[in-house]
Amino acid sequence: MADLQDDLDPTAEAGVVEPLPDPAGLLPDPAGLLPEIPEPLPVPHLEGAPASAPESRARALLDAHPVADGYSGLPWTLRELPWHDFETGDSGLESDIPRLRAGGVGAQLWSVHVPEVLSGDRAVAETLEQIDFVQRLVRAHPEGLRLARDASEAADARNCGRVATLIGPARAAALGDSLGTLRALRTLGLCALTLSGTSWAGPGGLTAFGEEVVREMNRLGVLADLSGASEATARRALAVSKAPVLFTRSGARAVREHPVNLPDDLLAAVGGAKGLCLVPLAVEQTGGSVGDVADHLDHVRRVAGPQCVGLSGTYDTPHPHPEGLADTAGYPRLIAELLERGWPEADIALLTWGNMQRALREADFTARATRLRRAASTARREQLDG
Repeated sequence: MADLQDDLDPTAEAGVVEPLPDPAGLLPDPAGLLPEIPEPLPVPHLEGAPASAPESRARALLDAHPVADGYSGLPWTLRELPWHDFETGDSGLESDIPRLRAGGVGAQLWSVHVPEVLSGDRAVAETLEQIDFVQRLVRAHPEGLRLARDASEAADARNCGRVATLIGPARAAALGDSLGTLRALRTLGLCALTLSGTSWAGPGGLTAFGEEVVREMNRLGVLADLSGASEATARRALAVSKAPVLFTRSGARAVREHPVNLPDDLLAAVGGAKGLCLVPLAVEQTGGSVGDVADHLDHVRRVAGPQCVGLSGTYDTPHPHPEGLADTAGYPRLIAELLERGWPEADIALLTWGNMQRALREADFTARATRLRRAASTARREQLDG
């Protein structure tokens, strides 16, 4: 495939987001010099129940530091629905514009995964159709959504009152073993790629071509998603990648045994590499209650560090969710639980927004630096792997 790098739009400059005002009066004012600001009006639950005091405090935090949700299955779910109303929420979805606003969501990664039974040209074509669907859906809802490719565009969307929609992760099979296809997908807005299920990213780890894929991802600013990857692949990707890696749907195996959850030594390696473990709100991985999810967040924060933990709703996927977290409107309940456990507000700000922004920003910086010294790779799998 011809090199499409020349078609890439220049990546927007990723700057530091200016701190927002403190509408809830959370900052200390020992001298009493700041003007008194009234308490914000509570955001009602969609079912009409009043918010508790901890939830009101959580909502105030989410106003300043919204959730960057690391995994949404909306694209495939919406394609399968005969009808939906994303604007009003009257269609049984787990995340639509009213629920996203009620839950304090400022950004989402929209998965363009296709079923694992698809491979070759079929996987490539279905992924392209998924990306096209995402772009059309966002254009159809300009008052609620905005496409974003990097940290600065996500911050711009949030500052304009829109939910930043980032495309990805896609399955590695979507490349068709072609780095030219990877560049084309990045041109279309792809932000993350899951490294599993191919001959070059499998149980044995990354092959020579797989490592070249990671280097080209670094050059383009595409984040590596390692949830579901073999441990050998995950460890090699951590060593090869110059940009942060993501685990978009992984809890702590020490808290709940599950093959996609991470053992403590791998969590520590993620922390050492400044990667990001996004804990899913999925019963099979993290348990059936808000407290169970908080246990995973506590553990990942302790082992990997507060800069390396985030949230992954896994909404609009086949996975059932914990009680109280049935849709995106439930995020304030989870944040309230963490506040009651004594999480510092600074750590919650990292959990919800700051850590994902950092990963996106560092991916962009890595891409800019890499493009100065490395041209687009023309390597082919059969050349490197034989």
